[in-house]
Formats: sequence, structure tokens, C-alpha cells
Amino acid sequence: MTPSSCAREAFTVAAALVLLSPSPASASPPQPPLRVDVHDVQGAGHRSPLLGRTVTDVRGVVIATDAYRKTFWMQSTTPDHDPATSEGIQVVVGKVGVKQGDLVSVSGTVQEVRDGEDTAANANLSVTRIGGPASATLLGRHELPEPTSIGRAGRVPPDEVVKDDATGNVEDSPAFDAAGQGLDFYESLEGMSVRVDVPLAVSPTLSSRSGRRVTVVAEDGADATILSSRGALPVREHDANPERLTLTTRLLREAIPADLDVGDRLSPACGVLDYRYGAYEILATCRVAQLPAPHLNRETTSPAQADELAIATFNVENLSAVSPQDKVTELARTITTNLASPGLIVVEEIQDNDGPTDSGVTAADQTWHTLIDGIAAVGGPAYDYRQIDPVDNADGGQRGGNIRVGFLFRTDIGLTFTDRPGGDATTPVRIAPDGALTLSPGRIEPTDSAFTDTRKSLAGEFVFRGTRLVVVANHLSAKRGDDPILGRFQPPRTPSTERRARQTTVLADFARQLFDRDRDARLVLAGDFNDTEYSAPLRTLRDLGLTDLPATLPEAERYTYLYQGNAQILDHVLLSPALTAGRHDYDIVHVNAEFHDQVSDHDPQVVRLHVP
Repeated sequence: MTPSSCAREAFTVAAALVLLSPSPASASPPQPPLRVDVHDVQGAGHRSPLLGRTVTDVRGVVIATDAYRKTFWMQSTTPDHDPATSEGIQVVVGKVGVKQGDLVSVSGTVQEVRDGEDTAANANLSVTRIGGPASATLLGRHELPEPTSIGRAGRVPPDEVVKDDATGNVEDSPAFDAAGQGLDFYESLEGMSVRVDVPLAVSPTLSSRSGRRVTVVAEDGADATILSSRGALPVREHDANPERLTLTTRLLREAIPADLDVGDRLSPACGVLDYRYGAYEILATCRVAQLPAPHLNRETTSPAQADELAIATFNVENLSAVSPQDKVTELARTITTNLASPGLIVVEEIQDNDGPTDSGVTAADQTWHTLIDGIAAVGGPAYDYRQIDPVDNADGGQRGGNIRVGFLFRTDIGLTFTDRPGGDATTPVRIAPDGALTLSPGRIEPTDSAFTDTRKSLAGEFVFRGTRLVVVANHLSAKRGDDPILGRFQPPRTPSTERRARQTTVLADFARQLFDRDRDARLVLAGDFNDTEYSAPLRTLRDLGLTDLPATLPEAERYTYLYQGNAQILDHVLLSPALTAGRHDYDIVHVNAEFHDQVSDHDPQVVRLHVP
């Protein structure tokens, strides 16, 4: 399963809110109720200085309500004008009996809540609230506060620094800089009414049963550190883009259009600043509309010339023989039209014939033929395929789906696959003295612990115009279990990187053996590596002398995948020196990640190799 599959699942299922226990010093002995203001409860930090205390007659005007969750948000009418202390707060009651614009007096217990189970490992930040449940007394009506503008008209968020003045659990750190630190900036606005002028969509609309969400930057991206020519916001090695914010429809169902794509400009957005799913978000309280703008077109690459071999890599997101026909048709059209029918396609996320049904079936012949027939049906050329069925439920992904990598290749351009029998789920391929593969297709160290519960890399030998090429299809471990960028542990812990580092070490050993036997070997490593161009796993491969083609592009154009508005490279094509010495053209073909109606969550890419 790809990271986006995990993200979508997380979006559709509301995580439990868990109360954080106050420290022993604040829990006993009992202390009398405090009469304080909202900013006193929030304090200048990530945890309330009054955690566990009972507060009384905390006054504010209701700025939003959520009857389903028995919650409302109120904002102080007597702010302290300290930008480090939020003037808004969440209130949880037995029943929401107030409405927007009501002036209320609240009494209850100061709490910190965290999405999910409250364990030492849970990386989500907590949200301050008054609960218990709290009681609210209606005092009358009051004018709503003017929303705090996020952007040049108000407060400009940091555009690179998430949190670098503290390490480890930042909730325990006294360091707090609302002007220069991204986490602190948003904490200082938690629960407040905010506004974003001229939001620029840096993600498409993500829709689910729980509602819609879209990630934006303010002021048409004026303060974003980097934007692609198409409006995407690429993440960089030392820039995680804290300037991005997500709008959600949690409070107002139709607040966000369902058909937004990257680069769309929107009317002003307003709502309450909250934190969920490891990110700050604005719970929209007004409808935003798409402003007139040029339509974002899906890209089309150039076809290969007669002396060129086009090699593509494409994650088809859990394709099986039981996938909807419209998915198959759109994938076929993408391959035929947008990718210009490449000679060879490294394919990721092919499922077995019955898809997610956990039946013990691992064969995928029907799935491959479904795609091949779909390509022919839209006027594409004839393709053949090679792959190896996995051991049942041993390769990760959706249980019962048995995803795997494989090769699609054209049979009409002089490209041939060199079949050498014996490859199966557990037998490793080796390198013969002349640089040939002992198995083709063959898995690379499939029983190595580095590949436990993930897809095994698959090597295949091809011949084009008399030239031998070794191509390795890859789909490394996903980022499952990593901390969110905007989480309480800084820098974020990324245990999945170690798994991928071990996997690329295995791949590097394979490549070294190949080069030892054939110094001029024409090697292509391609697929979904689930990591960025500047990551340690990709450095392992580049240190061999391989060229990572996405890293040769300008920084603003390096992305094949979007997550929470961060555009990033997860898919790679790496070439050996013998291939980069010749003429080659490389292209990321943006057809999916930027669009709300994507057929896959990854963009494909293609390299055209000149083979004399």
C-alpha cells in the first residue's frame, strides 16, 4: 500500500481523542478554581500552564460549533495583544446549546487532548481545551472578532523552519518563538478565528466519507519559498514548507469545491485553526470558491525515435483484475497517450487476480492481461509482461492483494526479454561471469530480512538493437510508522528510512557484482523507492556512480507524489554510467498527483535512451 492509501484511510476514520494526564504537581493537592482569560489558559507554549486546573468564568464569544462532537470554540473579547498566546480555545460540553456570536462564560477543567492513543511514542501534538465536560452560561450576544489574517495582511508564517530551537518532545521545551518557528506560530493561533486571502491550492481536493480537504498557501503563494511552474509546492531537504495549511469541511460540509486541482486560486478562506492527523488545519466556516484561472492540463511526453528505447515507471495503485473498468481504461489511456506507448514499463502495485479478497490466490495473470487488453482497446500497441508471484501475504500492501512489481514491454519494436527459467518467490538471482543474470526474471535476495513484509525487487534482462540491458523494478517499504513533519518530536523520527536503507544496501551489492563482471553494464533501477532524492537510501545508490534522474531536474520540478500539500519525489529512475554517457532524455509526466480525479496517486516518468 502506498503512503497515500494510508493517508486516505487516516482521513476517513476519526481518531480517538485522548486526555493527557497532568503532572503530579498539578494534580494534587486540590486547588481552588481560577478566574482567568483564554490567553491565560493557552499560555505561550505547547501545553497549558494550567493543565489539570479547574477554571471558572472564562469569557469569550462563540466563533464556531460542532454539535456532533459536543464542541464549540470561543475567542476572548479582552485579548492581551501578545502574539505568542492564543485568544481562542476549544470547549467540550455535554450538549452544545450555544451558537456563533453568543457571549458565554465557561467553567471546566483545562485539558490537553491528542489524536490516537496517548503513548510515549504518539507523535501528534496535543490541543488545549476546557472540558470535563465544561459548563457554558449564555451572557448575551457579541460582535464576532475580526479573523487573524495568515499572510502579508496579518501574520506571515515561517516558510522553512518547523522547529529547530528544541529537539525531542517539543511540548516539554520552554523554547517558544511564535514568529520564527512553524510549530510555535500555529500554536499561538490554536482555536482562533483565522483568514487566508487568495489561497493557492497546492494539493487537489481529497474527498472521502468524512468530508473534503485541500492544502493551500496564502497570498497566491507570494511567501512560499518555492513553487513549480504548475503551482505545486516541492519539499526540499531543509524546507518542509510550514507555510502550508489544510482547509477542511469538518464544520461546513460544502465549504470546499470537490474538483480543485493544484494551482487553483480560491476566494478568501475563513475558519478555526485546529490540529488533527499530525497537521494544522483550518475548519472552514465559510465557503470558498474557485477563482477563474488557466486550466491545469495533463502532460504528454514525446514518443521515442527509432533508435531510442523509452523506459517508464508507473505505480498503478492496487490494480487487479476486479478493478473498475474505468480505472483500467484511464490507465491504458495514460500509457498510450500521455506516456506515448513506451517500449518498457516498470510497473508497481499490480495485485493478484481477485484483488483485496484474502483467498490465498497469488497469481496475477488476469490482472496483467486486463491492463494489456485495456491498452489494445484504446488503440495502443501489443504488450507482453514478466513478473513473479509472491508468497501469500508476504510482500506488504493491502492484505489479500499481494502487490508486486513487474515489467510490461512492447513486442513490436525489436525489444526482447531474455527468459532464463527458475525464478520464483524465494530463489535469488545471481550474476554470471559475463554479467548475465542467472534468472530472468529473478528476485534480488528475496529472503533477506531487509525485504520482510515488503515488495521484492525484480531483475530482468532485455535486448534492444543488440544491446543488453539489466532492468530492476523496485517498490521499497512505505513511510509507515514515521512521525509527522508537524509533530511533537523534532526532528521527526523516521524508522522506515532504516528499512529502505537496508534495502538499497542490498540493491547496491547487486549492482556492484554486476559492474565487477561487466564494467560497462547498462543498468536501470526504477520504481517507487518511497523516499526523496536527498535521502540516505538514495545516496547509497548514487554513491555507486548511478545517476538519479529526478535529482538532475531543477528543484521546483522534482515531484511525482503529493502528501499534505508537499510535492516530493518518491519514484526514481537511476542509470549506470554506460547509459548516462549516451544521449538520454528524462521527463516526469504530471498526470495524476496534481488532480482531484487521479487514476493513481503517483505520476509516471519516462527516460528515452539512445541505443545506437
